[in-house]
Amino acid sequence: MSRQDAGRRRAAFHLGLRAETLAAWYLRLCGYRILNRRYRTPAGEIDIIARRGDALCFVGVKARTSVAAALDAVTLAAQRRIGRAARIWLAGHPGHERCAWRFDIIAIRPWAWPVHIPAAFQEP
Repeated sequence: MSRQDAGRRRAAFHLGLRAETLAAWYLRLCGYRILNRRYRTPAGEIDIIARRGDALCFVGVKARTSVAAALDAVTLAAQRRIGRAARIWLAGHPGHERCAWRFDIIAIRPWAWPVHIPAAFQEP
């Protein structure tokens, strides 16, 4: 990997971290409690796991120039990985099985408020 490629990867990583932090603060302001951030399993990663009332949300955060581009970035393969990771999280956290759970997306766009899309996709 060239030095230039490494620099781009590092910049993308830091942009993703900033987007996830902004999304977490946005969810808190909307009344959600953040249960996990950057939850990693061998099956996949979930950016944010949050709960508000009886709603348990597995949230993917995408920093893109438009909401449509953010939705397009969550491919069917990514949805499967998020779904598998969600099942692993649920198995390890008893007490949340009574919650209604869903898969949300938060689009982070430049110089705009985050856009929260509840139930953006169903588990494939």
